[in-house]
Amino acid sequence: MAPDLNWELRLGFLVHDVSRLRRRVVDRALKPLGVTRSQWWVLAFLSRSDGMSQVALADELDLGKVALGQLIDRLEKTGFVSRRPDEEDRRVKRIYLTKRSHALIAQIRDNVSVTEKEILERIDEADLKATVRALRGMKENLLTMTGDNEDVEDSDAA
Repeated sequence: MAPDLNWELRLGFLVHDVSRLRRRVVDRALKPLGVTRSQWWVLAFLSRSDGMSQVALADELDLGKVALGQLIDRLEKTGFVSRRPDEEDRRVKRIYLTKRSHALIAQIRDNVSVTEKEILERIDEADLKATVRALRGMKENLLTMTGDNEDVEDSDAA
């Protein structure tokens, strides 16, 4: 077998595969809560930055404004979020978590915590720390390359 000269490309596929499989496993863990991936992803982002504008949230989630608008409509109908006009610019809609969503977010965090422990079991702590350092370094480089001013600290979405 020929030596693998393209490990950088394989690293990209590996990171993508791990992310995709993690989402699938987390989806399964959250299914009993009756929440979809799109819904828990929105709630997770808002739990870190409640009151984001709908446009900023769409950018963060890499979703179109219309698709996010429909998702927010569904979350609003179920009582998990509310839309309010921005105090300075009434054209801007801000999205806020409701009291009802806080209980769900706590359940989501509990379920994800259990799932994360299962995902990480049998992996040496030193390896995990090195992986986190490497991924944070990659994230910092990517943010610099894209010109984003986002905080480099890893924020646990869910």
